[in-house]
Amino acid sequence: MASGVPKPQVDTSRPHSARVYDYLLGGKDNYLVDQQLADLLPDLVAHTARQNRAFMHRAVAWSARSGIDQFLDVGTGIPTQPNLHQVAQGVDPAARVVYVDNDPIVLRHAEALLVSAPEGRTDYLHADVRDPAAILERAGGLLDLDRPVALSLVALLHFVLDEEDPYGIVRTFLDALAPGSHLVLSHATMDTFPGPVDHEQERMYRSNIPNQMRTRAEVERFFDGLDLVEPGVVTPAAWFKDTPAPDAGDLPVLLYAGVARLP
Repeated sequence: MASGVPKPQVDTSRPHSARVYDYLLGGKDNYLVDQQLADLLPDLVAHTARQNRAFMHRAVAWSARSGIDQFLDVGTGIPTQPNLHQVAQGVDPAARVVYVDNDPIVLRHAEALLVSAPEGRTDYLHADVRDPAAILERAGGLLDLDRPVALSLVALLHFVLDEEDPYGIVRTFLDALAPGSHLVLSHATMDTFPGPVDHEQERMYRSNIPNQMRTRAEVERFFDGLDLVEPGVVTPAAWFKDTPAPDAGDLPVLLYAGVARLP
């Protein structure tokens, strides 16, 4: 799927969420404009990025151990080891993974994302979460949507504004998936921000990268009609199943996370 896709130009005049996230994780696939924006953010944002990545690893591994062998990762971001397919195929080498992102830099890294275990398959789609029908149609070329799929929407939906219907987008994905599928989701919040919010700093960030923080109740709405897996919608370090409790660190985490099954 990645082959033959036109390579759009990277816009280095404006920061991009995937590149800011890469910088916060210590990556090198970012530009000065991304670094300048990230440096305006408090230290707990980088801590949140690391906690979010660790949650993804735990949730994907648990889904694979639960029998899920197909993964649709929307909002992939710039590859950071281990990638989702490495986690899933570490449990089940035959797992199939489709990555989706709309950042041209991620497209350039598609080859790294496509290095699958010999028994499994990976593929990459250059597409936007705001067009779920197109993603599902193309993903169906590798994934069997009549069998359970783990849909990963990790640290993505806060970049989808209310007027873009994020709940409808998630419902479109879920309506196309088989019973027994999983939704793995994390979402930024200001609920856990300590002390007063620097509104000027917040305004500057939002003007560069439009985003919408949501409350716990608003994040829980994404799981409506699903069977939430214990412990429910919590901060990332509080979500673990069959592993030791992770280190939450000393800083707050501006994120909620959860996993649910499609009945």
